[in-house]
Amino acid sequence: MLACWRARPVFSKGNRDLRRGFCCRAEDQTVSFTERQNKKKVVIAGSGWAGFGAAHHLCKQGFDVTVLEGGYELGPKTKSLSPDDAGIRGFWYPYRNIFNLVDELDLKPFTSWIKSAQYSLEGLEVEYPIFQDSPQLPTPFGTLLNTQFVRLPFIDRLTSLPLTAAVIDFDNTDTAWRKYDPITARELLKQFGCSERLYRDVFDPLLQVGLFAPAEQCSAAAALGMINYFILANQKHFDLVLCRGTLREKIFQPWIESLKSQGCRFLDGREVTDVVLNEETGCISEVICEKESFKTDALILAIGISTLQEIIQNSAALCGREEFLKVMKLNSTDLLTVKLWLDRKVNVPYASSISCGFDDYSAWTFFDLSTIYDEYKDSTSTIIQADLYNANDLLPLKDEKIVEKVMSWLSKCIKEFESASVVDKEIGRFPKFHTHFFPGSYKYMMRGSTSFPNLYMAGDWIVNRHGSWLEEKSLVSGLEAANRVVDYLEEGSFARIIPVQEDQPHIQSLRSLNRNLYDLRSQLPWSNYFLQ
Repeated sequence: MLACWRARPVFSKGNRDLRRGFCCRAEDQTVSFTERQNKKKVVIAGSGWAGFGAAHHLCKQGFDVTVLEGGYELGPKTKSLSPDDAGIRGFWYPYRNIFNLVDELDLKPFTSWIKSAQYSLEGLEVEYPIFQDSPQLPTPFGTLLNTQFVRLPFIDRLTSLPLTAAVIDFDNTDTAWRKYDPITARELLKQFGCSERLYRDVFDPLLQVGLFAPAEQCSAAAALGMINYFILANQKHFDLVLCRGTLREKIFQPWIESLKSQGCRFLDGREVTDVVLNEETGCISEVICEKESFKTDALILAIGISTLQEIIQNSAALCGREEFLKVMKLNSTDLLTVKLWLDRKVNVPYASSISCGFDDYSAWTFFDLSTIYDEYKDSTSTIIQADLYNANDLLPLKDEKIVEKVMSWLSKCIKEFESASVVDKEIGRFPKFHTHFFPGSYKYMMRGSTSFPNLYMAGDWIVNRHGSWLEEKSLVSGLEAANRVVDYLEEGSFARIIPVQEDQPHIQSLRSLNRNLYDLRSQLPWSNYFLQ
């Protein structure tokens, strides 16, 4: 959930200077005041994939677009940090809209396809190959047979097959979400006969790094959506690339320059505090940022849950609508990032790894930046970044204690870390950073359109039917919001959104059969009597 405004991060550093983010001032713009007066105004709050995605399309349609960046001020000089630089996320094979955008911007920010791994207290558990290079088998056999399980017995792997029935039943419709959302992901896996070891060593870690909370705290609907999109829809979908530097440097800064050349304004340090409602039209007429106001014909809130909750508490207009009051029931989880410079080269077999089972802590990921980032290619040391999810209990710890824990965990994954020492560190604390898809949360999530005719929502937590997740969903939701603006203001053309790849033929047939059986069952007497 990285494409949205979120709560203010706190960084602590070793000997390094504060990491500079991009900073965009109004005076940099190239479009004259007179030209702006003749255009319809769109204000976008939020500066991640969702907000930039909306701005990208609306600028091309000739609107006067202003992007408000707020909530990421580091110290008194108000240096802005791209929210997507908080943690490292992979870019998976089905991210067709992101890859299309990067090609349009003529950027080359990504590594080649990489292998990844999964570790436990006992060492290496799973090796994930580049699935495109493996024999292409029908779902779910491609993922099951091509994945290299180091310790997991074959009989445990077979217990994953019944879960395919739930994946077939879950077709990303509103009905499917309401059916599976009330139960936990752990309960779902238990119902479908998942073995204890398969759950502990494979499924639980994967769900924790994908949904940012333990499986017993995650919605089964969210788990099924994520499992289908990344793992089961097509075996190639689990292939990933990584950004060869920070997203700010490799993608967002060039993207900003492109948008500015089209007249887009970026105003940093502006936190939305309220909106002004035109009682006659029922529309939002102004956006308030403390003592500043911005007139608008349409508003897109591409922000995270915690930021939106702060705005709702201060806004009489939003407090009066049930859809916004429901948001107050949603939760977020904390993120802790730990970047370590070591005194020697350590042989890290995989650039991207998942780890779990240490001190009863939730799963976490670690990355060998020495092989990922261009700037570290010639380094004589090893630079590691660990991203710890659901880190509510770790954020209060002193830096030294955090470093000690992470190095201890790394040493249990790869023995060579035992002989390495930390010479520098960078620790980032991001409270309320990730969306928590807890059981029962779906009914409180917002849709892209709201009861205000000209107010639209975007972000990876917004309900839509595209079927994507994480950064790809954020970008898609931003494009969907832009299309709603085009439709409302009756100017411009709609953005083309690339759909998720179709299910394999046998899955399509099984889903069609399942829907027909459901329709038949719903016509039977007493069909609604028992708890579904």
